[in-house]
Amino acid sequence: MADFNQILTPGDVENGIVNVVVEIPQGSSHKIEWNRELAVMQLDRVEPAIFAKPTNYGFIPQTLDEDGDELDALIIADEPLTTGIFMEAKVIGVLEFVDDNEVDDKVIVVPADDRNTGNAINSLEDLPSQLLKQIEHHFNHYKDLKKPGSTVVKGFGDVERAKQIIRESITRWNEK
Repeated sequence: MADFNQILTPGDVENGIVNVVVEIPQGSSHKIEWNRELAVMQLDRVEPAIFAKPTNYGFIPQTLDEDGDELDALIIADEPLTTGIFMEAKVIGVLEFVDDNEVDDKVIVVPADDRNTGNAINSLEDLPSQLLKQIEHHFNHYKDLKKPGSTVVKGFGDVERAKQIIRESITRWNEK
């Protein structure tokens, strides 16, 4: 497998297009993570089935969030995406999130070329409110069976807030 952090850039952040590598397909309870040291996808753990991911899940290459991992991305798509692929994605917002007292934000994206929707999703306001409630509920509770209260959704941010967080994560990557 190629080392995504070596062959991909974060993308065209200023124009709201980023590269995203898929780790976890929507609906999966497998917590698959990019292992930066080995440059492979690794099964970290199996979550309870009731906490399967409500969206596809991945990361933006050459970024570091405050938790020391690549910046996470929640990928809104009509179907589960395959682990290990990458895509160009349009930034539509961000879930501001804290996990075990560490900032662990999730940039929310859609495929940059989504002909099924006619590229109609451009902001969080274009998503069904029920989906946003499901995302918020998932991240507030997915660790409740093991570590209750260890995750907190701070709220949703718009495209500009997401781009600010991406730029800060690129700076962290470049300074490591």
